[in-house]
Amino acid sequence: MITHPFKPIYNENSKILILGSFPSVKSREYNFYYSHPQNRFWKILSKIFNEEKIDTIEQKTNLLLKNNIAIYDVIMKCDIEGSLDSNIKNVKVNDIDSIITNSKIEKIFFNGKKAYELFLKYNKNNMNNNKIKLEVLPSTSPANAIWSFDKLYNYWNDKIIDALKS
Repeated sequence: MITHPFKPIYNENSKILILGSFPSVKSREYNFYYSHPQNRFWKILSKIFNEEKIDTIEQKTNLLLKNNIAIYDVIMKCDIEGSLDSNIKNVKVNDIDSIITNSKIEKIFFNGKKAYELFLKYNKNNMNNNKIKLEVLPSTSPANAIWSFDKLYNYWNDKIIDALKS
């Protein structure tokens, strides 16, 4: 069983939460979210917020926090071979409620369908009385090759900007 290696990123001003499923092998190796060189997550966010260079963990964290974005993953521990979500078994979930309680989260975006499915499976009871909106975004993973960078950027940009305006 592999344990999620890093903490959530958020603060009391975070308005949206982006949840993935579980860190990839490369992300665990580099000890930060979406660290596979082919993952488009950081390229998309840096373009949305007109940030020229975000290479370090500190720069990425600052980008998120100054734009009121929180990130984390649904899974705390699981059995997984490689990085594919389809290989995830024996799930134990992260504490998402503490992020919501200690921030201003109004909307949760899921970076791909698997994160959403896992969240619903394990958190449905906790969300019944909650007014937080949930929405699936197309995955930024390189495995989601059907979405070009431009198409992915445009979709994410519209959704993220709209959520931050509300």
